[in-house]
Amino acid sequence: MTAKEKPAARPANPRFSSGPCTKIPGWNTSLLDSALVGRSHRSKEGKARLKYAIDLTREVLEVPEDYRIGIVPASDTGAVEMALWSLLGARGVDVLAWESFGKGWATDVVKQLKIKDVRVLEADYGELPDLSQVDFSRDVVFTWNGTTSGVKVPDGEWIAADREGLTICDATSAAFAQELDWPKLDVTTFSWQKVMGGEAQHGVIILSPRAVERLESYTPPWPLPKIFRLTKNGKLIEGIFRGETINTPSMLCVEDYIKALEWAREIGGLCALQARACMNAAAVNEWIENTDWVENLARDPETRSNTSVCLKLSEKAVEGLSEEQAAAIPKRMVALLEVEGVAYDIGAYRAAPPGLRIWCGSTVETEDVQALLPWLDWAYAVAREEVLSSS
Repeated sequence: MTAKEKPAARPANPRFSSGPCTKIPGWNTSLLDSALVGRSHRSKEGKARLKYAIDLTREVLEVPEDYRIGIVPASDTGAVEMALWSLLGARGVDVLAWESFGKGWATDVVKQLKIKDVRVLEADYGELPDLSQVDFSRDVVFTWNGTTSGVKVPDGEWIAADREGLTICDATSAAFAQELDWPKLDVTTFSWQKVMGGEAQHGVIILSPRAVERLESYTPPWPLPKIFRLTKNGKLIEGIFRGETINTPSMLCVEDYIKALEWAREIGGLCALQARACMNAAAVNEWIENTDWVENLARDPETRSNTSVCLKLSEKAVEGLSEEQAAAIPKRMVALLEVEGVAYDIGAYRAAPPGLRIWCGSTVETEDVQALLPWLDWAYAVAREEVLSSS
């Protein structure tokens, strides 16, 4: 096959978006026939269904029994904001930022909450900040997996077990696909639109006993919107963690999440989910090693994501190109692959360096990833020629 000859095989599922992510294998709308639509989420049956989603989350994610799990509004963003507004201000804060979402949390802490004692530990896309510099006498805010950079923390070993402050972890593209170190995490958030391929707009917040203690012993100096309130009269609102949601959830989306969790349990639970993501990422990384025009944006193999795998043009590929030409090639590749129906939504995040981002999470089939890779070579050859000929 020549460089510009289209590959024979195509992915059966071309959905490689990093959020909302592709549905579970075999998904179809009949799976939602049991959804409690047209019923109140506060009915006995509604609360039971929400509680079932919470219980399945605990089982599949292997969350400790003394941690609270709640379904909250506004996706992972709402869950993180709830934690920041409800818990911060009691002590100094370290915020880790190495991609767009971490930088967004830093902006909220500094400019919106206006906390005076804040350190922002930053790194460029593709790298991590120096984790040894984190001060755990302070509260620490970080993403476990940088969705827009493809860089994750290697593990939880860098987090102090005897910390005085709380750890607030945005784990939205890590939960279910990476090993979360629960004893090191006080607040963990995610949305089920990521690794579980659920529908958007709902978030999950998981609180350790230390986080609950902070909530019941500390009142922040700023007013809290209703959708952020986790306590009443100085006590945790326990109903939130039994399925009594703060605002009205979509029971159709809840049912979709439940079906994804039941699928996860059927295939072997957390280990099986992690293995699927790792196989997908391994297929991409093996191809990268044998391809001269592309590199992994994440420089250190130990911190490379197995879900949001971010790619950039290699030094060899950009040699002799202007910045505009180098940026145009990935954009043209994305357009070509979409027209072919081979890959949807794989462009780099708008604030990230130009490149590609391939979702390799647990709902993706490895054979689809493998079928995609020759198409990337084809799209690169075609896009490069087009960009150079138009300059």
